[in-house]
Amino acid sequence: MVELPAGAHAEDAIAAAGLASLAGIAGIAVFGQRITLHHALADGDRVELLRGLQVDPKAARRARAEAQRGRRVAR
Repeated sequence: MVELPAGAHAEDAIAAAGLASLAGIAGIAVFGQRITLHHALADGDRVELLRGLQVDPKAARRARAEAQRGRRVAR
């Protein structure tokens, strides 16, 4: 948790949190809504750093379906 002056932006919050580099960060959000670094913050906003997807959601679903089919016992 950091305290910032009124009118602070997301980039100010990130710098105040001690994060000098945004390498590996895919985006920024406030309560799940994507924003830019220049978004003005309101009191109580939670700035979230988003990372890229590790696995394509469609591929993960297909893999789970295949695994489920393999576990079924023939009757």
